[in-house]
Amino acid sequence: MSRFTDHLPPTRIKSSSVKIQEMLFGYLAAPFCAMISNAVFGSYLNRYYVDVLGWTKFGVFATLLPMLSSFVVILGNLLVGQWIDNTRTAAGKARPYLMLSIPMIAVAIILMFMTPTESSAPVQMIWIALTYNLYYALAYPCYYTAHSSLVSLSTRNPSQRGLLATLSNASTVAAAGVGASIIAPILLQPLMFVSGPNGIDITASYANWRIISIVFAVLSAVGIILEYFFTRERITEESLHLNLKEEKIPMSKHIKACTSDKYWRLVILFILVFQFGQLCKNSSMSFYSRWMFDSVVNSANPESASAAIMSTLGLVGGLPAALGMFVAWPLASKIGKKRSIVIGLAIAAAGGLIAFLNVNSFPIVCTAVVLKGIGIIPAQYVMLALISDILDHLEAKNGFRSDGFTMSLYSSIMAGLGGLGMGLINAMLTFSGYVNTGYAVDPVEVKMIDDLASWTGDIIYRQMGGTEQVLAFVYLGVDIIAGILSILILWKMDVEKYVPEDQKTIIEHQKAAVLAEGGTWIDPEERQRMEQEEADRQAEEERIRELKERCEKNGLDFEEENRKYFEKMEKRKSSFIGKLLG
Repeated sequence: MSRFTDHLPPTRIKSSSVKIQEMLFGYLAAPFCAMISNAVFGSYLNRYYVDVLGWTKFGVFATLLPMLSSFVVILGNLLVGQWIDNTRTAAGKARPYLMLSIPMIAVAIILMFMTPTESSAPVQMIWIALTYNLYYALAYPCYYTAHSSLVSLSTRNPSQRGLLATLSNASTVAAAGVGASIIAPILLQPLMFVSGPNGIDITASYANWRIISIVFAVLSAVGIILEYFFTRERITEESLHLNLKEEKIPMSKHIKACTSDKYWRLVILFILVFQFGQLCKNSSMSFYSRWMFDSVVNSANPESASAAIMSTLGLVGGLPAALGMFVAWPLASKIGKKRSIVIGLAIAAAGGLIAFLNVNSFPIVCTAVVLKGIGIIPAQYVMLALISDILDHLEAKNGFRSDGFTMSLYSSIMAGLGGLGMGLINAMLTFSGYVNTGYAVDPVEVKMIDDLASWTGDIIYRQMGGTEQVLAFVYLGVDIIAGILSILILWKMDVEKYVPEDQKTIIEHQKAAVLAEGGTWIDPEERQRMEQEEADRQAEEERIRELKERCEKNGLDFEEENRKYFEKMEKRKSSFIGKLLG
């Protein structure tokens, strides 16, 4: 790893405080490009497996693979987290793994959609199992664990960190809400699932997926590269500037330090419960849109009709989330992070219940989706900032940070629960009698499914009452239950009151360590001021040099152009973003 990190290019972010360039590129635009493919997979991968590859014909494989793979996914994420915790480079501890993930993600995405469909069922199952785990257990954890760690490593300034957390979560919300739920249904769904005379045209759909996978691979790589260049780990750099020798902390020590803290336990449990509800909803959305509304089922082109329904649901649910980016942090700053999340989840749960007035009514379901979208705004945007507070609290208590372990567990939950949710949905669809219309149906296989449901799933089958009831439960009901449980989990989450004390303790620990090694202690604010002055001086020299060259080349007056520049800077300082950044 050392040879790899020794040759990494430097970040383009030179400022010691967070500026607009870092916010918009490093935490919003770049992650959006990097994560949109994963968001689309969250909505469509299971349906690709079911309706294009027809993997329900493989029996229990469709249920067991994503569930059993969850354990491999967790191990992969924990491994990456351990790497991050034991990495110290000029590029940071997490950012090097962004670069490492680029070829891994590109290759894994392409291979997932190159299944040899002409081969035997065992060969196809092996290919699906290997490529699924290559992506979810290794490639994506390498990116997402590093990405998730960046907010807590970016700065100790609570306001700036809150803004970065908001933007980082906005990129995730946009990838799922805009990319996977609006853009993909409109532009890609008719290509992903091509309508044929007897249902889905399997051959054409498979060919289109192969092309789409290459596009996603390139887009992900570009996004990750941009994220690397437009982010900076200021907290990691503290130990480098202070010349402190840091021991490599074994995972067992991280586990003990984290699990002994009640706030850490509560936030991990919250993430587990809340994200399970969201992932079940997202994974079942394409199925729900395809089969729950008469206007789609009776349409001459049901795939186009369901794409329009899905994009509409994505729009009405995603619009509040998009607007929420501007209110989430000010609200959390005013009433507190935990309180804003709890109040929001209560609104989401109450709104979700409206859908059960008529689960087949598009206007009623839309109304519920809007209210749920409004309610989960604080949880989506503020949670990373709350996790950062907990990581600082752990550092103050233990004398070392556990970003890698914590965020690897965070990404394990996100990826692992996706597999569990996929398996749950597949099991319920099988027991409810779901049949893909793109494949010829063998009456013997149908009889076997019915017998299996009667033997092992009769209770589930009777309670759900068929495919419609299953889809209503996984799309509408699971996240309502998860939201109510999340409120109970967060009820005693009061770590925010320790933030000023924790920041003071961390500085005292750093000062003692520097003096113990015979170094000279410089107050962090003074060190930041000196670093910023030097960065500003270099940037100003470079700006003047470039401006003079441009003026000489184009026959412009240097003094006039320089005056225009300073006027522009004054306007930027008085803008909304400028005031937020101070």
